[in-house]
Amino acid sequence: MQIIAMGSCLPEGILDNEQLSRMVETNDEWIVTRTGIRQRHIAHGETTLSLAAAAARQAMERAGVAPDRIGLVVVCTFTPDQATPSTACLVQQELGLGQDVLAFDLNAACSGFIYGLATAEGLLSRMEGRYGLVIGSEVISRTVDYTDRGTCILFGDGAGAAVVSAEGPAAVADFGCNGDLAVLSAGVRREDGSAAPLAMNGKEVFRFAVSTVPASIRKLLDKAGLSLDEVDHIVCHQANHRIVESIARHLQTDLGRFYENIEFYGNTSAASIPIALCEMQEKGLLHRGDTVLLAGFGSGLTWGSLLLTW
Repeated sequence: MQIIAMGSCLPEGILDNEQLSRMVETNDEWIVTRTGIRQRHIAHGETTLSLAAAAARQAMERAGVAPDRIGLVVVCTFTPDQATPSTACLVQQELGLGQDVLAFDLNAACSGFIYGLATAEGLLSRMEGRYGLVIGSEVISRTVDYTDRGTCILFGDGAGAAVVSAEGPAAVADFGCNGDLAVLSAGVRREDGSAAPLAMNGKEVFRFAVSTVPASIRKLLDKAGLSLDEVDHIVCHQANHRIVESIARHLQTDLGRFYENIEFYGNTSAASIPIALCEMQEKGLLHRGDTVLLAGFGSGLTWGSLLLTW
């Protein structure tokens, strides 16, 4: 498994904490102290498809991979523009990919990109010489109740994409799930058929993340036969700065080893890890041969950790 190149796309609209404070009872200090977020991008006209296609196009250009070399498209999202056709099928059309492409959407919420990479590795091993697109794309703002300060301060929109191949060392992965509708959900159908907005029990999400993610990372390292000190980069799902702090504390490692950009984007669910990886690549932080540890967690409840060589 190897990531060849990353791409990203963010909506032009930005909603900062000061603007939010005029919409709901909150303020910048309260939000930053509890989450680390100062602003988030919000779609105004952009769609899950348009963001996904733009991020994928950038990744392909950076990778130097032509459309006819793509054999797989996986779009990780819980906010597709429609139930069917899948966003992945429409990305195939938008990018002019061949019709012999395997394309589908995958919903594991904030763990989606991790699930997508592992799925792509297995499928690409059967497609000799072909590359895959693994895309995380979300327009979460359309699910958010902007009168609920417990959720509306957290989420933003965006997309990140990876061009991947089945070459290189195999990725090591750890996954899990625990079905729970009460802790974090979106789009649940009411009796009248309408979709309920995103709802979250923040305390339970925090408790879930800080207990599950460190345990998953330890299992992952045991499988790989590595210590955490041998890992070059740690990238967690960007849900909340305080969660990342707690994960670092549970693992007894320096917080500075974790890449964070939640300050500028908020929680973009399946897009958060690929957006972070794209930034890291643009900043020259990632080098061939580096060991990268990715960890996602979210609605489902789902979690997944993955260790790969860049």
